[in-house]
Amino acid sequence: MTETRADKDVTWLTQEAYDRLKAELDHLSGPGRIEIAQKIEAAREEGDLRENGGYHAAKEEQGKIEGRILQLQGILENARVGEAPRTEGLVGPGMTVTVTFEGDDEEVTFLLASREEVGAPIDVYSPNSPLGAAINGKKVGEKATYTLPNGRGMTVEILDATPYGAA
Repeated sequence: MTETRADKDVTWLTQEAYDRLKAELDHLSGPGRIEIAQKIEAAREEGDLRENGGYHAAKEEQGKIEGRILQLQGILENARVGEAPRTEGLVGPGMTVTVTFEGDDEEVTFLLASREEVGAPIDVYSPNSPLGAAINGKKVGEKATYTLPNGRGMTVEILDATPYGAA
Protein backbone atom coordinates (compact mmCIF):
# COMPACT_ATOMS: atom_id res chain seq x y z
CA MET A 1 0.00 0.00 0.00
CA THR A 2 1.27 3.37 -0.90
CA GLU A 3 0.44 6.67 0.74
CA THR A 4 1.56 10.07 -0.43
CA ARG A 5 3.04 12.26 2.26
CA ALA A 6 4.87 15.48 1.52
CA ASP A 7 5.10 14.54 -2.17
CA LYS A 8 6.79 11.26 -1.34
CA ASP A 9 5.32 7.80 -1.83
CA VAL A 10 5.41 5.76 1.37
CA THR A 11 4.88 1.99 1.26
CA TRP A 12 3.94 0.26 4.51
CA LEU A 13 5.46 -3.21 4.89
CA THR A 14 5.62 -5.80 7.62
CA GLN A 15 9.13 -6.63 8.83
CA GLU A 16 8.87 -10.03 7.11
CA ALA A 17 7.99 -8.47 3.74
CA TYR A 18 10.77 -5.88 4.09
CA ASP A 19 13.31 -8.61 4.90
CA ARG A 20 12.13 -10.75 1.94
CA LEU A 21 12.36 -7.82 -0.50
CA LYS A 22 15.77 -6.78 0.87
CA ALA A 23 17.07 -10.35 0.42
CA GLU A 24 15.75 -10.39 -3.15
CA LEU A 25 17.46 -7.05 -3.87
CA ASP A 26 20.73 -8.24 -2.36
CA HIS A 27 20.64 -11.42 -4.47
CA LEU A 28 19.73 -9.68 -7.73
CA SER A 29 22.26 -6.87 -7.33
CA GLY A 30 25.07 -9.27 -6.34
CA PRO A 31 24.99 -12.94 -7.41
CA GLY A 32 22.08 -12.33 -9.84
CA ARG A 33 24.08 -9.81 -11.86
CA ILE A 34 27.12 -12.07 -11.89
CA GLU A 35 25.07 -15.05 -13.09
CA ILE A 36 23.45 -13.13 -15.95
CA ALA A 37 26.80 -11.63 -16.99
CA GLN A 38 28.20 -15.16 -17.19
CA LYS A 39 25.23 -16.31 -19.32
CA ILE A 40 25.73 -13.36 -21.68
CA GLU A 41 29.46 -14.05 -21.98
CA ALA A 42 28.87 -17.78 -22.64
CA ALA A 43 26.31 -16.96 -25.32
CA ARG A 44 28.62 -14.33 -26.85
CA GLU A 45 31.33 -16.98 -27.27
CA GLU A 46 28.95 -19.07 -29.40
CA GLY A 47 29.51 -16.74 -32.35
CA ASP A 48 27.35 -14.51 -34.54
CA LEU A 49 25.20 -12.41 -32.17
CA ARG A 50 22.60 -11.58 -34.85
CA GLU A 51 21.36 -15.17 -34.90
CA ASN A 52 22.19 -16.14 -31.33
CA GLY A 53 18.91 -16.79 -29.47
CA GLY A 54 20.69 -17.58 -26.20
CA TYR A 55 22.45 -14.22 -26.24
CA HIS A 56 19.24 -12.28 -26.90
CA ALA A 57 17.36 -14.22 -24.20
CA ALA A 58 20.13 -13.52 -21.68
CA LYS A 59 20.13 -9.79 -22.56
CA GLU A 60 16.34 -9.69 -22.11
CA GLU A 61 16.68 -11.43 -18.74
CA GLN A 62 19.33 -8.89 -17.76
CA GLY A 63 16.91 -6.06 -18.55
CA LYS A 64 14.21 -7.65 -16.39
CA ILE A 65 16.65 -8.07 -13.50
CA GLU A 66 17.77 -4.45 -13.73
CA GLY A 67 14.13 -3.30 -13.82
CA ARG A 68 13.28 -5.36 -10.73
CA ILE A 69 16.35 -3.98 -8.92
CA LEU A 70 15.13 -0.42 -9.57
CA GLN A 71 11.61 -1.33 -8.45
CA LEU A 72 12.88 -2.91 -5.22
CA GLN A 73 15.16 0.03 -4.48
CA GLY A 74 12.21 2.42 -4.82
CA ILE A 75 9.99 0.33 -2.56
CA LEU A 76 12.62 -0.14 0.13
CA GLU A 77 13.78 3.50 0.09
CA ASN A 78 10.24 4.66 0.81
CA ALA A 79 9.13 1.86 3.13
CA ARG A 80 7.64 2.28 6.58
CA VAL A 81 8.29 -0.96 8.38
CA GLY A 82 6.37 -2.58 11.19
CA GLU A 83 3.77 -0.06 12.22
CA ALA A 84 0.45 0.49 10.55
CA PRO A 85 0.21 4.20 9.68
CA ARG A 86 -3.50 4.57 10.47
CA THR A 87 -5.64 4.65 13.59
CA GLU A 88 -8.22 2.05 14.54
CA GLY A 89 -11.60 2.55 12.91
CA LEU A 90 -10.25 4.43 9.88
CA VAL A 91 -9.51 2.44 6.72
CA GLY A 92 -6.07 2.98 5.22
CA PRO A 93 -2.94 1.15 4.13
CA GLY A 94 -1.69 -1.23 6.79
CA MET A 95 -5.15 -1.92 8.16
CA THR A 96 -6.95 -5.24 8.47
CA VAL A 97 -10.43 -4.48 7.13
CA THR A 98 -13.66 -6.44 7.46
CA VAL A 99 -16.50 -5.64 5.07
CA THR A 100 -19.81 -7.07 3.89
CA PHE A 101 -20.90 -6.79 0.29
CA GLU A 102 -24.40 -5.50 -0.43
CA GLY A 103 -26.80 -8.42 -0.81
CA ASP A 104 -24.43 -10.86 0.93
CA ASP A 105 -24.30 -11.47 4.69
CA GLU A 106 -20.84 -13.06 4.58
CA GLU A 107 -18.03 -11.01 6.11
CA VAL A 108 -14.74 -10.68 4.20
CA THR A 109 -11.53 -9.74 6.02
CA PHE A 110 -8.36 -8.64 4.22
CA LEU A 111 -5.23 -6.56 4.58
CA LEU A 112 -5.22 -3.27 2.68
CA ALA A 113 -1.58 -3.22 1.62
CA SER A 114 1.01 -3.23 -1.13
CA ARG A 115 1.01 -6.19 -3.48
CA GLU A 116 4.53 -6.79 -2.17
CA GLU A 117 2.93 -7.94 1.09
CA VAL A 118 2.17 -11.37 -0.42
CA GLY A 119 3.47 -13.23 2.63
CA ALA A 120 0.59 -12.05 4.81
CA PRO A 121 -1.53 -14.85 6.31
CA ILE A 122 -4.70 -13.19 4.94
CA ASP A 123 -5.74 -11.91 1.51
CA VAL A 124 -4.12 -8.63 0.47
CA TYR A 125 -6.01 -5.97 -1.49
CA SER A 126 -4.16 -3.01 -2.97
CA PRO A 127 -5.24 0.50 -1.94
CA ASN A 128 -5.08 1.24 -5.69
CA SER A 129 -7.64 -1.46 -6.55
CA PRO A 130 -11.23 -0.31 -7.15
CA LEU A 131 -12.34 -1.67 -3.75
CA GLY A 132 -9.26 -0.36 -1.94
CA ALA A 133 -9.60 3.12 -3.44
CA ALA A 134 -13.32 3.23 -2.55
CA ILE A 135 -12.86 2.35 1.13
CA ASN A 136 -9.58 4.20 1.78
CA GLY A 137 -10.23 6.98 4.28
CA LYS A 138 -13.68 5.66 5.27
CA LYS A 139 -14.68 4.93 8.88
CA VAL A 140 -16.23 1.83 10.41
CA GLY A 141 -19.97 1.88 9.75
CA GLU A 142 -19.68 3.80 6.49
CA LYS A 143 -20.54 2.40 3.07
CA ALA A 144 -18.61 2.79 -0.16
CA THR A 145 -19.50 2.02 -3.76
CA TYR A 146 -17.02 1.05 -6.48
CA THR A 147 -17.24 -0.12 -10.09
CA LEU A 148 -16.84 -3.79 -10.97
CA PRO A 149 -15.02 -4.84 -14.17
CA ASN A 150 -18.41 -5.44 -15.83
CA GLY A 151 -19.33 -1.79 -15.24
CA ARG A 152 -21.85 -2.43 -12.47
CA GLY A 153 -21.54 -0.82 -9.07
CA MET A 154 -20.94 -2.75 -5.84
CA THR A 155 -21.52 -1.35 -2.37
CA VAL A 156 -19.69 -2.53 0.73
CA GLU A 157 -20.16 -1.69 4.39
CA ILE A 158 -17.08 -1.37 6.56
CA LEU A 159 -17.48 -3.43 9.73
CA ASP A 160 -13.99 -3.20 11.22
CA ALA A 161 -10.60 -1.56 10.58
CA THR A 162 -7.67 -2.35 12.86
CA PRO A 163 -3.92 -1.96 12.39
CA TYR A 164 -2.40 -5.11 10.90
CA GLY A 165 -0.95 -7.35 13.55
CA ALA A 166 -2.97 -5.78 16.38
CA ALA A 167 -4.51 -8.40 18.61
